[in-house]
Amino acid sequence: MKKLFAVVFILLLILFAFAACSPSWDNDNYLRIHIRANSNDDIDQKVKYLVKDQVVEYLTPLLAEAHTKEKAKSIVLSHKSDIEKIADNVLRRNGFSYSSEAHVTKEVFPTRSYLGFTLEAGEYESLILNLGTGEGNNWWCVVYPPLCFVGGELQEGGSITYKSKIMEIINSFFGK
Repeated sequence: MKKLFAVVFILLLILFAFAACSPSWDNDNYLRIHIRANSNDDIDQKVKYLVKDQVVEYLTPLLAEAHTKEKAKSIVLSHKSDIEKIADNVLRRNGFSYSSEAHVTKEVFPTRSYLGFTLEAGEYESLILNLGTGEGNNWWCVVYPPLCFVGGELQEGGSITYKSKIMEIINSFFGK
């Protein structure tokens, strides 16, 4: 467990050092993804996470080699219909009659902080995936740069468990 904390601490230091050394890193350098539930009803929120799991699984290998925001955006746009099909299949398998709609747009978002990393309030370019009306709470992450933490579901006891893509890469490097 101490090794895990040490690795996470080192990764956070690297992230902070990167942020400190990159004064030009502004809102225009990020590409976000937002999956918006049909409503805030429990059933719509639960299916949102099922859609999220499938969409993230699909996009992760495609975006692994995206070394610029424009490349990540190009990948997302060229796979927009596939993203909608994946979401629609999850919705149908779970008995929902509504469908999804994906688009890339600029929107204003509030400040968000996770694990010491803060994404300031402002206008960001984002892939928006609306499920049905898209009027419910959303799940979001940063697609580029790859700061996306996946698997942030609420666990028993009220704690949130995150699975970091960076940690997956490190663990695969060390054969874990």
